[in-house]
Amino acid sequence: MRLLRCALGLAKAAWTAFNRPAAHLGIGFLTIGGFVAGVIWWGGFNTVLEATNKEAFCIGCHEMRDNPYADLQKTIHYSNRSGVRATCPDCHVPHKWTDKIARKMQASKEVWGKLFGTVDTPEKFEAKRKELAGHEWARLKANNSLECRNCHSAESMDITRQGARGAAAHQEFLFTGKATCIDCHKGIAHKLPDMTGVPVWTQTAPAH
Repeated sequence: MRLLRCALGLAKAAWTAFNRPAAHLGIGFLTIGGFVAGVIWWGGFNTVLEATNKEAFCIGCHEMRDNPYADLQKTIHYSNRSGVRATCPDCHVPHKWTDKIARKMQASKEVWGKLFGTVDTPEKFEAKRKELAGHEWARLKANNSLECRNCHSAESMDITRQGARGAAAHQEFLFTGKATCIDCHKGIAHKLPDMTGVPVWTQTAPAH
């Protein structure tokens, strides 16, 4: 009973303090301040997020600039007759916000590779090329080549304007769901590693 009276007394004191004008003013300032701080934090967070989603950021280290980016520069995804170019984030970062955050968190592990010089020479990069490519192939296979489909739509594809080999492959594998883009288009933007033992490769050769 004594404990109950004590609790009621504390509740009454808190209610009285809350209803004082000064308390209302303090809570109002606290609420507004919290809201403003939240807006500033959110704006800063998204600014940093977008800054890390630029090609200039991706190739800011020599490992990326001298290896995968150099590969990309030799392909149709870098230079073509229509002038539409794919940048690093277009293919390697999901567009959906939640998936983008997850990918950024996953990519943070690559900082350790930079610190320890895992691929800091062309020779080291070539030795790891198959492993690194395998990670991306698996990711694209798991999401049904989502980053490819952000630009390329099977529904909009006019296979009558494609070469016979490509049209046949798209009709047999892509349109039926037997395969996804990355199954056949490995190496479309980067140099291929040794493909010995890579699943599906011998069944659906690249149509490009």
